[in-house]
Amino acid sequence: MSIVSLSTGEPSCTREDLENITQACNFRIPTGSLTETKFLLFANSFDAVCQTIQDLPEYHEPRLRPCAVEGGKREYQKPDRDANPLNAWSHRTSLKSALPDAATGLLAGRTIAVKDNISVAGLPLTLGASSSLLTGGEHPISPIDATVVRRVLAAGGEIKGTATCENISMFALSYTSNSGVVHNAWLPGYATGGSSSGCGALVSLGDVEEARENGQDARQYPLREGVDLAIGGDQGGSIRLPAAYSGIYGLKATHGLIPYTGIASLGPQIDHVGPMARTVEDIALLLSVLAGFDGIDCRMTPESPMPSHVPKYLEDLDTWMNDKQDRGEWDAQSAAKGLRVGILKESFEVAGLDASVASAVRRAAERFRSLGADLKDISIPLHKHGGSIWTIAARPNMPDCVAGKPPDLLTYSMPHLDPVPVGQHYFDTLAKRNPAAVNVLMNAAHMEQKYGNALARKAYMHVYELRAAYDKALEEVDVLLTPLNPTVGPKHPAGSIKTEDNPAGLSERLMDLFEPAIGNTLNTAPFNVTGHPAMGMPIGWGKVKDGEGRLPIGMQVIAKRWDEASIFKAAKAWEVGGSWMSS
Repeated sequence: MSIVSLSTGEPSCTREDLENITQACNFRIPTGSLTETKFLLFANSFDAVCQTIQDLPEYHEPRLRPCAVEGGKREYQKPDRDANPLNAWSHRTSLKSALPDAATGLLAGRTIAVKDNISVAGLPLTLGASSSLLTGGEHPISPIDATVVRRVLAAGGEIKGTATCENISMFALSYTSNSGVVHNAWLPGYATGGSSSGCGALVSLGDVEEARENGQDARQYPLREGVDLAIGGDQGGSIRLPAAYSGIYGLKATHGLIPYTGIASLGPQIDHVGPMARTVEDIALLLSVLAGFDGIDCRMTPESPMPSHVPKYLEDLDTWMNDKQDRGEWDAQSAAKGLRVGILKESFEVAGLDASVASAVRRAAERFRSLGADLKDISIPLHKHGGSIWTIAARPNMPDCVAGKPPDLLTYSMPHLDPVPVGQHYFDTLAKRNPAAVNVLMNAAHMEQKYGNALARKAYMHVYELRAAYDKALEEVDVLLTPLNPTVGPKHPAGSIKTEDNPAGLSERLMDLFEPAIGNTLNTAPFNVTGHPAMGMPIGWGKVKDGEGRLPIGMQVIAKRWDEASIFKAAKAWEVGGSWMSS
């Protein structure tokens, strides 16, 4: 209970205000009673305290101040269609640290894009949404550098811009962003996965260009500039799914390993941020830069390592591979020798999983056996309910995050993000572009009205049960394998594409928007609530269903919490059996 002064100046709360307050609390105070008079005094006293904080200037956390960059100024551009044919860029820039040590840092010479829910000082933050939902005016310009941005710059990386993301980060495919659809670099017109959609497209460009140079892909269409690495966000699969659809690697690290400070939240219990890259080695390298306690993020725990104690993931991986090579084990018969690999049985039984994708993932899993691994099926019956547990546990907090309410535990709020109140405008803006974002808020209201708080509390209990089930399985094996994208990338729904007849890209056919995403997160979201590290890796190709061509298929690799190293070992061993592009 707060302590407030009962002395007030001019009253700011009327009896009508008091009545509105009591109605919101689901009780009433007798009108004209002495009790009403006293509580009106209390209300005015409390409002005086509110005004005290309201009148204070904002405090700018020095640990998030903009880093000094070469040239001193930060400039950005909104690329036109010719320069951005995939619509993967939100805003372009070129930021390199002015610190002398950065020139020899781990990321020196590497280019990076960050998802457009991550604060980059001097650049607009859009969250893939209309500015009318965020501020009521223009998109806000960030005054801070998120912790991950500061760490990339300090390590010598060059931030080339922000990457398009799905509307409020609430979609698993790539056609809900306010700026329009994000095309798959392998096959424009098809989805590249969401919500870190632009990140997936920009990183995969390097492989597409290489395939063209090697004569593996003769199709000609404009691509323009991509990046070496990207930083995506993941609440239910939003790093791993774009990685799978785009044919790259994407890691959702252990919850609390990488600080989420300065990034728009959908719920602290499920918020993750992590690396996306074309190689396992680059994932390991970028993870070493990003990971470690920052003293601000409430998602971090006593288990989170200090930056000085973050493992040297790439060096450790190289050492492991070199040791195996010295023993004569780095070949197509024994590269995975010593690894215990489990195929998660129930992950092949989720709704929406295409038979051809399931078959491709099983073939990829079987490769571990030929490489010398101990491969076996693992049954975790509760995995079938993992998506439901994630949904009920996470839904109640999402409306608060959309509305800009700070989390219950102390963390530094994003000073530039003050969303407009959720109401009719929210519905009208999103119902025909990203109905999933509307549905999430309705789900939360449904839970509150019909079930009260008990249902979410029960789901929280089952989160611990689900975590324990995965932990137990991971005592038997080093990594678990599941399918990732349930189908190859589908075509963008016709109504979502901006045309002369539909300049806003809005669709009246809501099921055309919903249906392609059904089941997409059933194998990914459970690991957001349990916190286990999980990486998407490309393992081959699948034919598109509604046209000519092929698109990548991904496999998910999961390990014990804080054991990203085992994921990297398994992925590198698998690659000894051949490139995913030739699978």
